[in-house]
Amino acid sequence: MESSPSARFAASKNRVSHPEFQRFISNLSFTPDDFQVEACHALEDGFGVLVAAPTGAGKTVVGEFATFLAYERGKKVFYTTPIKALSNQKYSEFVERYGSDHVGLLTGDISVNGEAPIVVMTTEVLRNMIYAGSNTLDNLGFVVLDEVHFLGDKFRGAVWEEILIHLPQEIPVISLSATVSNVEEFGEWLATVRGEIRIILSETRPVPLHQYVLQGHDFFPLLAEGTSPNKDLVRISQNYQKVYRNRDMRNEYRQLPRSEVVNKLAERNMLPAIFFIFSRAACDAAVKSCSKLDLTSNEEKSIIRSRIEALANVIAPEDLSALNFGEWSKALERGIASHHAGLIPPFKELTEELFQAGYIRVVFATETLALGINMPAKTVVLEKLTKWNGEAHVEISPGEFTQLTGRAGRRGIDIEGNAVIVWSPEVDIPSLAGLATTRTYPLRSSFYPTYNMAVNLLSTSGKNTARELLASSFAQFQADRSVVGIARQIAKNENAIREINKEIDCHLGDFTSYAAIRRQIKEYEKKDRNTKASLPEVIETLGGVNRGAILAIGGGRRNGIALVIERGHEYARPLVITLDKRVHRLSPNDCQYGVNVVGQLKIPGGLSHKNSKDKSQWLDLFRQSGVKRNTAVEEEDSVLIELRTSMRSHPCHACNDREEHARISERSDRLEREIIDLQKRVENRTHVIPRTFDQICSVLSELNYINGEEIAPEGKILSSIYSEFDLLVSESLRQKIWNELTPAELASVLSAIIFQARNDDEAKMKTPKGVILEATKAMERIWFAIHTLETKNRLDTMRQLDTGLTWATYRWASGATLSEVLENTDLTAGDFVRQMKQLLDLLTQISALSNPLSFAASEATKLLKRGVIAYSNQVA
Repeated sequence: MESSPSARFAASKNRVSHPEFQRFISNLSFTPDDFQVEACHALEDGFGVLVAAPTGAGKTVVGEFATFLAYERGKKVFYTTPIKALSNQKYSEFVERYGSDHVGLLTGDISVNGEAPIVVMTTEVLRNMIYAGSNTLDNLGFVVLDEVHFLGDKFRGAVWEEILIHLPQEIPVISLSATVSNVEEFGEWLATVRGEIRIILSETRPVPLHQYVLQGHDFFPLLAEGTSPNKDLVRISQNYQKVYRNRDMRNEYRQLPRSEVVNKLAERNMLPAIFFIFSRAACDAAVKSCSKLDLTSNEEKSIIRSRIEALANVIAPEDLSALNFGEWSKALERGIASHHAGLIPPFKELTEELFQAGYIRVVFATETLALGINMPAKTVVLEKLTKWNGEAHVEISPGEFTQLTGRAGRRGIDIEGNAVIVWSPEVDIPSLAGLATTRTYPLRSSFYPTYNMAVNLLSTSGKNTARELLASSFAQFQADRSVVGIARQIAKNENAIREINKEIDCHLGDFTSYAAIRRQIKEYEKKDRNTKASLPEVIETLGGVNRGAILAIGGGRRNGIALVIERGHEYARPLVITLDKRVHRLSPNDCQYGVNVVGQLKIPGGLSHKNSKDKSQWLDLFRQSGVKRNTAVEEEDSVLIELRTSMRSHPCHACNDREEHARISERSDRLEREIIDLQKRVENRTHVIPRTFDQICSVLSELNYINGEEIAPEGKILSSIYSEFDLLVSESLRQKIWNELTPAELASVLSAIIFQARNDDEAKMKTPKGVILEATKAMERIWFAIHTLETKNRLDTMRQLDTGLTWATYRWASGATLSEVLENTDLTAGDFVRQMKQLLDLLTQISALSNPLSFAASEATKLLKRGVIAYSNQVA
């Protein structure tokens, strides 16, 4: 159909006004959507942009146009991503388009052609460049921040804000975000730190999404019209829920086997599919449950087999067995795979490539697959709507539901995408419909100053400018906005109190003062005598106890008295026995309400808690000590007596309406308490980020890293350490506690910094003795000193060190095979590889310093970077 004259005129005008965009789209295989056109025009006109659009809508086209613009204009462009897998993917795409000579990749553990005009990098790399004042930033034309909504990530989100605040304002930033409900607020903040920008919002999916519930053997549409749940589905679901009404019966319910679900999807032409399962073990079990399925042709098997063989040729034969290579490859040939962090990167990358090429039909994956990797499917299946967040099982949020189901529907391939929720008695259909249709998932800043950030800001900006920069963070922007609503509530409460006080006008006297005395008595009587003790005090007490010490433990699950039968081999964790014959390690977390030494027994030599006869002797000694938990009621406090006397002598005590007035006064008291709470919230949120910066500077000043605005030599070292334990690393370097370690021992000790056990079994893994144990104890002493200062300055404290990886790291660095390293541990190969890559990053930072430890750190990297670790560091 021929275009209208007005349409032809508009197209001609666009070609003239935006010639670079016209050249760019001439190489595209599709017609850009309106939001893509609008964003690219804004870029060509010189504006930075914030583009928010659903998963799979094609936001990256805008980033790719920025890359094209920079290349055409002879400028550099940095394309940043939140994860290394996505960086590798973009690097490969750009190499294909622009050639390997013009494209670089920087991901911390990989450095390829870093001075190229187009460099793909992880976000942290760019942040580090900005603080270091790197020459690589010269002639930078554009910066693309892909997946900028990661700014809300609890652990890494601050990096995005640091870049947006500190990057020179003349460099346009292309911020690409998933759809969030407060995009206007985010855009308004961006304009305050980046200058005038254009906000482009699209809520249209390029491929329509149909949502189903698989109930038994039948697929039911989730929604009827608009956002209303399907009434037939609600009725059927309720009938089933009556059958499985109690917990025991619900536990007996069995969902359709996964192999059957796959068959049903295949019958309806709904493959390829991604099953999102929130457990690594369940992903692997799902692959095994489909062992009888064969979803590929002989020709496809041959192609898959050739790719598997190419991979097997570069991995040491002794490592393949530790990787369950045989089972993994057989499943892959049949078109089935798992995808999670427990797999080594090469396995995941091959799965991604084969899935994108159409050879893999079913992938069982954890939610990490939804984080930006270009791996769309025709169908997404959710088996559960709850997941473990590290602390508890919680329902997935509307944002997570949208992110996961957003993978369904391949642009240019599928007419529609499908989201399938497998029904169980726990699924409430109206709630599920609400989850699927909710569009309220705001972006919340997680920005928080660090020690490294503080010294870098002081060295480049000075204290006043640093505070101003931090005050311009999105975190402070959101905190300041929330204060407005709180102030309104305070005024509302104050008006309500004035009205209430009119109702309690007593003819005998001032009832407000009488009510205040009654309130004081009530608060005094309820005063908590089990006030939580500070962790440093508990650690100091437990760390100093000797064999035979009798401990009184206040509150908590260990409440009572205990006898120390062995000093702690580990820091501040003595072995104790209780009067009910329990023997256990007492940790600082068991004594949150305090612990005191209330006695000391002389213990005969040779007694062992492992011998039942000796154990009885321990208990006899314990009982004969006469020490008991004091449960006597303390004598009434003189202050309480005085308050009660004042209450009885007050004129209003004789009022006939006293209790009615008191009841009304309680409403006023509640509002007063709420006002105090609201005022504290206002105080806490006003200038909270600069105030935290001041508290961090106080710690650094006490440790002599800074003197006013002057940075000490130790501060310069700290400015180059990017780690959750940045200050601990710097202090350990300053105190030279690692200087006598061999490279293998150094790697082992440093693993306590990067490792965090996922469960109790990982935390109990074997740890080396000797110099490694002594070095970790020295680190724990430094940790304790920092923890004390942080507590004193009212800062969030750094987590404790975790020695669970020290033995595995030492064995790997000493030449052990992967199988030998992983035996008798709960580590997966993928976990181990990921931890080693993080350790390599830390070692690389230390080796780059002018420090006596630089050589040992460099040698340690060579010891670690072998076998599957070395191969996993290669560009995909």
